Amino acid sequence: MLRMRFGSFVWPNNPRTYTISCKRQTAVHKVPMGGFVVQDLGRTATVMKGEGEFFGADAYSTFLELLAVFQKGGRGTLVHPVWQTAGAYLTELELTQEPRDDYVAYRFTFCEAPGAAEEAAGDQEMNGQRFYELREGQTLWTVSNAYGLSMTELLRLNPQIAKPNEVQSGTRVRVR
Repeated sequence: MLRMRFGSFVWPNNPRTYTISCKRQTAVHKVPMGGFVVQDLGRTATVMKGEGEFFGADAYSTFLELLAVFQKGGRGTLVHPVWQTAGAYLTELELTQEPRDDYVAYRFTFCEAPGAAEEAAGDQEMNGQRFYELREGQTLWTVSNAYGLSMTELLRLNPQIAKPNEVQSGTRVRVR
């Protein structure tokens, strides 16, 4: 089975449990003379929660690696063993007992990032660098926002782009 990963962190063993929550926001309005109407306000962000253990001689150092990814913050690509790959934020990380060098129990929460499905589908990785191919109607600003990069960072990664406002769909942009 595929191992779960987020950004640069790869789980040595997949978490024990996962809970994925998808919700729609609705509003109920009273109608004169009785009755009501339900208005669909759209879906909310998908939230994935889970828990697991790290075990073995380097269990605590493995947890510290995951903690460093959490503390760094920002959006990353979450590759889940059975759920779809998506852009996400690691929003919670919790120890569930006193850690030991050889055993750590933990819980986590990921929140889907806007535009996650499009980003994951357009990603390509080569030689440790990640690229994104612009689609019709997308701009460099769209890409910088989706990957949590400033425009300055994005342009530094792509010195070949002479006119940032005139980039066409189909252009490969380095994002890492």
